[in-house]
Amino acid sequence: MKKLSIDKLMPGMILGRTIINDKMVVILSSGTMLTQAHITRLEFLNMPFAYIKDDFELSGNYQVVEIMFNKENAFVKKYNDVVSEANELFASVGKGENSSIEKTGEKVKNSLLPTVKESGVIDFLYTLSNISDSVCHHSVRVSILSGVIGKWLRFSESKINDLILAGFLHDIGKTMMPQRIVNRNSKTLKPEDYELYIQHTINGQKILSDRPGISDGVRAAALQHHEAMDGTGEPFGVSGNDIDEYARIIMIADFYDNITTEHEGEVKHTPFDAVEMIGKSMFTSLDVQICIPFITNIQNSFLGSVVGLSDGRRGQIVYYPAGYSTLPIIRINDDTVLDLNEERLHNNINIIEYNPK
Repeated sequence: MKKLSIDKLMPGMILGRTIINDKMVVILSSGTMLTQAHITRLEFLNMPFAYIKDDFELSGNYQVVEIMFNKENAFVKKYNDVVSEANELFASVGKGENSSIEKTGEKVKNSLLPTVKESGVIDFLYTLSNISDSVCHHSVRVSILSGVIGKWLRFSESKINDLILAGFLHDIGKTMMPQRIVNRNSKTLKPEDYELYIQHTINGQKILSDRPGISDGVRAAALQHHEAMDGTGEPFGVSGNDIDEYARIIMIADFYDNITTEHEGEVKHTPFDAVEMIGKSMFTSLDVQICIPFITNIQNSFLGSVVGLSDGRRGQIVYYPAGYSTLPIIRINDDTVLDLNEERLHNNINIIEYNPK
């Protein structure tokens, strides 16, 4: 990786690190291939430099060696293979072709089940948060996280497999959505476009309704993953136990991924922001019986990790307070330990950087 001043950048170069401004708003994500428009924008924003991948990092031999010796990169390789499957399937369904959803689903389940069982999968998922917020990437990440939640809920292997498939297919109805709104932030859509957007839940259920080998839970997840426990969701405003268990799990996985994935022009959120938001919603829109084991287990996965704070200090997560506290205790050094629940309240100190252990 090399550091270049903005005036040395050229179209076609690949960003090696995400560029953010002093308000933690993402300007461009790592992995972006620069265009002249990108470079002009960086100049306009007075960005002094950028990190660019060098020829060695972009070479085929480097990629192979990285995959062989780096567990994280092996995860990324598997992830990208599944995204390719998703791209082919979603494109085919979007064209109205009679695609083999069942065959693709079996390949995805067989590929992702071992990944779901791995320790460190939450850290690996966070490394992918700057790759893409496209439907296919989002579907694969939600698939993995849904399977992990199933593991934390002590589901059987067959049920975890089915849940992985439900996560993978939950947004398949977006293949029937107008292309102009597919990757738009739903919160910014005009009312008439939002109606088209939310229709993807009904379309997803229709696409899956006549498919043999697709369980009722997978179909319900496609239809109900935007519903809410308190009845404030969509498309039908059902509530509580009228929402399928798979859909209630995918709500949380979908929520977490949308918060922690980088979106150009939006504030970059950490996993701790996501856990805090889920904690605030677990007695209203989200299922508390799923949120509690989710929060407990994901907090355990953060123990020992290094974080950067908004006041410039760095520290290590050592434990979480008892009860429903969503923020950790941080050891800055041998003499200083911070309870971020208190520091957030009194000094407005936040975690702004997360480095997996």
